[in-house]
Amino acid sequence: MHPRKALRALAVPLAALLVASITGVPPASAGTPAIKIENNATQPVFSRADAVKQTVFVEVAGTDSDNDGAPDRVAVDILRPKETDQGLKVPVIMEASPYYAPGNDVANHPVDVDENGNPLPALTALSAKLAAEPFDGYYDNYFLPRGYAIALVENLGSARATGCPTSGDRNETAGPKAAIDWLNGRAKGFDAEGHPVEATWSTGKVGMIGVSYNGTLPNAVAATGVEGLETIVPIAAISSWYDYYRANGGVLAPGGFQGEDLDVLAKYVLTRENGQEACGDVIDGITATQDRITGDYSPLWDARNYLNDVRKVKASVFVVHGLNDWNVKTKQFAQWWYALSKRHVPRKIWLHQGTHMNPFSLRTVEWLRQLHGWFDHWLYGIDSGIMREPQADVEIAAGQWAQHASWPLPGTATVPLFPGSGSTLGLLPRPRSPKESFVDQKVRTAEQLVEATGADPNRLAWTTGALPADVRISGTPTVSVRASLKDGASPYLTALLVDYGTDVRPNGTLLSTGQSYCYGQGVPGDTGCTTLRTLGTATTPYKIVTRGWLDVRNRHRPDRTEPLRPGKDYTFTWDFQPTDYLFKKGHRLGLVIISTDYDYTLRYPPGTKITVSPAQSALRLPVTLGKLL
Repeated sequence: MHPRKALRALAVPLAALLVASITGVPPASAGTPAIKIENNATQPVFSRADAVKQTVFVEVAGTDSDNDGAPDRVAVDILRPKETDQGLKVPVIMEASPYYAPGNDVANHPVDVDENGNPLPALTALSAKLAAEPFDGYYDNYFLPRGYAIALVENLGSARATGCPTSGDRNETAGPKAAIDWLNGRAKGFDAEGHPVEATWSTGKVGMIGVSYNGTLPNAVAATGVEGLETIVPIAAISSWYDYYRANGGVLAPGGFQGEDLDVLAKYVLTRENGQEACGDVIDGITATQDRITGDYSPLWDARNYLNDVRKVKASVFVVHGLNDWNVKTKQFAQWWYALSKRHVPRKIWLHQGTHMNPFSLRTVEWLRQLHGWFDHWLYGIDSGIMREPQADVEIAAGQWAQHASWPLPGTATVPLFPGSGSTLGLLPRPRSPKESFVDQKVRTAEQLVEATGADPNRLAWTTGALPADVRISGTPTVSVRASLKDGASPYLTALLVDYGTDVRPNGTLLSTGQSYCYGQGVPGDTGCTTLRTLGTATTPYKIVTRGWLDVRNRHRPDRTEPLRPGKDYTFTWDFQPTDYLFKKGHRLGLVIISTDYDYTLRYPPGTKITVSPAQSALRLPVTLGKLL
């Protein structure tokens, strides 16, 4: 060959190798299909309509949760570009879920209990668990044409999988982990006829994504350190199951599902063939050990705490959560984020003003831009620029987004506020403030107690004066209360941080006189909206910004119940759910203390008398800007 022709022939593979070294995308050989990259982003050049669809049953080696003598298996539905049958190798966007088959009707536990915490006879409502969205069309419609395969993994015990659901422990984590192992040639896979199947089309790189339970599984699998899981996008996800069904030693419900617990959820997703016969004993074991009496942290909960293994996380993490999510509460994202931050895990965070939801409908174009850049960077090695953008996107009010260097916002400082006589809350301690008392009850909701004006026999409330400037809090508020309890059985103290203003309703929407607002968590027409109120001159609109719960018997540690001496003063300190919230100029900031929280805690017989010493109590807020008083 002529030297000049030889150089020209060599230029093509050299160029391909150069591109590969920059982007991490393997070069295609002559005639092999390849992805297209323009403006540092994969382009939609593959047909979704012509995609290859296959189902593989992956063996979960070492896991036999139904004790049938055979390794459990999970079903994996795959959608990939047809060009993967012609030599194209692509990464995988994976969503694992127990919800791909319709759930069962399951009775929740009674939440009205006697003085010892034992359930009282009562009719129980059927669970209507919020299923995280299955494929809603945008992962496959958006990402497959850009050179990604999509994989849906059924959880153990659900749909076509074998094994048993156990609500978040190791054996459920093992299912999607095995699917990642199969994509990397480390696990066995079979077709419906039992023939071995290999993922010859896979690069081995996987990104997991999902909402709720589907977002929790990415956290769980990342905590195993499995090779090949390059990134996760946990949306409204759990990081510790104890904090989903318990709080500071007390039994607690996820918002909207009073009486649900680990066993109820496991029964709900037990949709495999012969599920009750195969898994009844397993779920009965959960019922026997989850402990709805004391609410103490135990080995059962420790096995479902992914924070224990955060040191194993090798994947990058894109956290997404709603600041008004009372199902998977905000502590779940915050404690995971704090732990990842300490280990300098590559990460990004989106916090929005929505509830328990996918952010796709909130900010569609920007969400897809960032998610696309994230997957391109971590699964194809393309320098999309996403890692040079600010780490945190926060929606501070409806549709009002800002980017920040990190979260909580830089410059946040803890500011104490002190309750005092005259129901006041201020920057200076009130050492001479007299003690105040209230009596627990079990029929009024937190919203009713907050909405009530003036003194109330069933709660204590303190408020600031009108704020002279906007005040933003970012992080985890805490409260310390010096109090005694007597003459009753309820072990709960509940703290509510409240925004009292003339232009807010519970979900933060602006109102004018005569408009209706939702008395509860939702908006008119929502299932979460229990009662409508009309704004009038005598009504004080409010929003419960965040709340926190403590079982006073666990005042020292969540895993140990310690009885109290009736009438003796103790100092109780506990956390609120983390938040990022703007109190507007002219509004009043309020602290409300109650005992039973009707929609969240167990409901003991009424009558506990709580006496508080305001002079020895304090609210501590993570403040980022503005004068507080």
